[in-house]
Amino acid sequence: QVQLVETGGGLVQAGGSLRLSCAASGQIWANDVMGWYRQTPGKEREMVAMITPGGTTNYADSVKGRFILSRDNAKNTVYLQMNGLLPEDTATYYCKIEFTIMGNQLNYWGQGTQVTVSS
Repeated sequence: QVQLVETGGGLVQAGGSLRLSCAASGQIWANDVMGWYRQTPGKEREMVAMITPGGTTNYADSVKGRFILSRDNAKNTVYLQMNGLLPEDTATYYCKIEFTIMGNQLNYWGQGTQVTVSS
């Protein structure tokens, strides 16, 4: 089992910044990919940013140039620095960790943290 503990989030004005953190514990595999998804009511959960153990990142087009995802492998923790926040960034943000073991992908999710951007 894997546990994900998310911190950060909250209320911020448009143009402001927030930082989310997600720490993983439990049965961690070396090939894990970690990152963040977000979801608003009535919409599907969408990928925000993901990062490999080697530091390769993948960002949604809507956040490129504004959000920065990094990780500390020693702490099994990822950090999402969100700058230039927009009202449309308002959502519940979920940390995700993925493992591929013998061709099978395992996914674990955090409990979610709310980010609200006021205009």
